[in-house]
Amino acid sequence: SEGDLSVRAAVSSRDELGRLAETFNRMVANIEEQTETIRRQYDENERLLLAILPRPIARRLKAGEGTIADAFSNVSVLFADLVGFTPLSSRLGPEELVQMLDRLFSRFDELVREMGVEKIKTIGDAYMACCGLPRPRDDHADVVAKLGVRMLAAVQDFNRQHGTGLDLRIGIATGPAVAGVIGRSKFIYDLWGDTVNTASRMESHGVPGCVQITRETYAALSDRAGFESRGIIQVKGKGEMEVFLARGQAA
Repeated sequence: SEGDLSVRAAVSSRDELGRLAETFNRMVANIEEQTETIRRQYDENERLLLAILPRPIARRLKAGEGTIADAFSNVSVLFADLVGFTPLSSRLGPEELVQMLDRLFSRFDELVREMGVEKIKTIGDAYMACCGLPRPRDDHADVVAKLGVRMLAAVQDFNRQHGTGLDLRIGIATGPAVAGVIGRSKFIYDLWGDTVNTASRMESHGVPGCVQITRETYAALSDRAGFESRGIIQVKGKGEMEVFLARGQAA
């Protein structure tokens, strides 16, 4: 009655009471086994859910919250794209291609977890992450800038280990964004807003082997060492923008 499934009835005879005790013990053993199976399934479902959604968002979803959408006044968004992956992929078999991308992106995932950044998604050979949500933090620009430099180093380390010639182009922008969960059967935690679009432009107009950031991100950094002005560049859909670059370092 107290929920202790380790309890067993003592079987001291072969009469009716003894048979009843044996039946009770079998019933409790079955309940214990089924409870453990359910617990393992719950833990696995929880692990899969947290692989898709941030923990606070998963908690809100499980609590029955319908539309999950939050506005954040200041975050830093990172886009990274592999340079040289497309020609390399044409020379690799499907399994080797996926294994290579998985090994490299798994290293990015490790860096993201270590630094408290939220991975948003991967799109092909592109990687998107954000700092400052779902839990706001003041040092989001510093953290994402350091993450970008460490990702560049991770690619160079990967090249040395596997004999590849990949490079990484990274763009970062800082500002407001909206985040929320979309979809029902295959949901995703995603971001929207001008900051997201600008970060994407910083990547696409960037320089291989460098982290390119906006003036807003540069102004938000507490430590600007390693970043230098690239000057004014023409950015599609944004016009002229002053941007700053940091080059990758050895891992």
